[in-house]
Amino acid sequence: MTDTSADLTCDVAIIGAGTAGLAAERAARRAGARTLLIDDGFGGTLCATTGCMPSKLLIAAARSHADLDKARLMGIDIPAAQVDGSRVMQRLRAERDRFAAATRKGFEDIPDGIRIDSRARFAAPDRLELGDGRQVAARAVVIATGSRPVIPRAYRDLGPRVMTNETIFEMQDLPASMAVIGAGPLGAELAQAFARLRVRVALFDEGDRLAKIRCDRIHEVFRDVYSRDVALHLGCAPEPQAKDDGIRLSWDGQHQDFDCVLVATGRAPKLEGLDLEAAGLATDDKGVPEFDRKTLQCGSRAIFIAGDADADAPVLHEASLEGAIAGANAARYPDMTPADRPPLFTITFTDPPVAAIGAGPKDCALNGFADYSDQGRARIEAGNQGMLRLGADAQGRLIGADLAVPGADHLAHLLVAAIMNGSTARDLLDVPFYHPTLEEGLKPALRQICKAAGLELSAARDSGNPPGA
Repeated sequence: MTDTSADLTCDVAIIGAGTAGLAAERAARRAGARTLLIDDGFGGTLCATTGCMPSKLLIAAARSHADLDKARLMGIDIPAAQVDGSRVMQRLRAERDRFAAATRKGFEDIPDGIRIDSRARFAAPDRLELGDGRQVAARAVVIATGSRPVIPRAYRDLGPRVMTNETIFEMQDLPASMAVIGAGPLGAELAQAFARLRVRVALFDEGDRLAKIRCDRIHEVFRDVYSRDVALHLGCAPEPQAKDDGIRLSWDGQHQDFDCVLVATGRAPKLEGLDLEAAGLATDDKGVPEFDRKTLQCGSRAIFIAGDADADAPVLHEASLEGAIAGANAARYPDMTPADRPPLFTITFTDPPVAAIGAGPKDCALNGFADYSDQGRARIEAGNQGMLRLGADAQGRLIGADLAVPGADHLAHLLVAAIMNGSTARDLLDVPFYHPTLEEGLKPALRQICKAAGLELSAARDSGNPPGA
């Protein structure tokens, strides 16, 4: 039972009103719980304000510019284009603000008395203290505080020319040059987008991978394609130095000056100020509470964690799902229901797009590959580049995939459905493939798996591809 001597009481208190927090509040209220949703500012979700949507607006502008070269290749005479950086950024912010406003408007659907605009910290496992000193007694708590950009120490005191995804979209114009630190999905996306808008871009990373690609063969092919747009410096850690008109980076006996630096070295859970010790939670070496991935419960407490705050699967569909699981279990605690989680599913919106699903190459008994450098529909569209991998168990059941091919952001949805449905490579080959489409490019990989697994194909399915497939 909650302590009625507190200023406020509820069944479930949710800290954070991002994607995970909103899903948790809805799920808890739907389960019959009295809820309080606590957020400092109610500014909207990361996706709408500084993540998915503004980055895709920049990528869309970059793709429009890059497509002019394809048009010229096809015989359409187009004069050299002039990129108006201020208009690019103006449209980006205008559309971004529309998405963010729509998210904030959704707060109006939350019943009166549930929203509390404040910071919160634990005073005890079942009690929160708000920024104004009021206390909230809650039968259960959901932590959904999101994440923040990680800025390496060397870049922290170099002024406004060092930016993150939370500040880069506020630029009034495109710079002449930019260094991007971090070759993960965000860094890879934005580096290519700015480069295609005629910004001189160099991408640096201490590691040797772009966009977290798991498959060596696919990474080799993708790196060759990607380096046509962006100067790559993998396996190095440049030293930054502020200059009067920019920032100088020095590495391996070289140096280069840039107008600005985008730091994309990852995000960390935003847990500071929560006073997790007062909650009695055990944490890992990164300060994240230990939790059950299927129930989202932290230890044995009536405390749950969801979304980027748990540093487990920082993508929107996972944040929404985790919020729903955490909210429902918090409302019903201690009667919790473990939830089945979907396979890994990520997409990086480079050109070509990169996708990872389920098991990686080393965890698959069988792997089949398809080269898109001469794939029919891709060649028609002047985008014939990239490679994909499909992975299966010994019986030919699909369990994983890695793609870096045209249309990978769409092909991946077909593949994740097949994997979740337990389909074999032969099952997928039994699906009609319209001609000519990018989907036809899956066939070589599927046939390789069928052959290795001993899955017999009908004459129609083993007759090869039509010309131009």
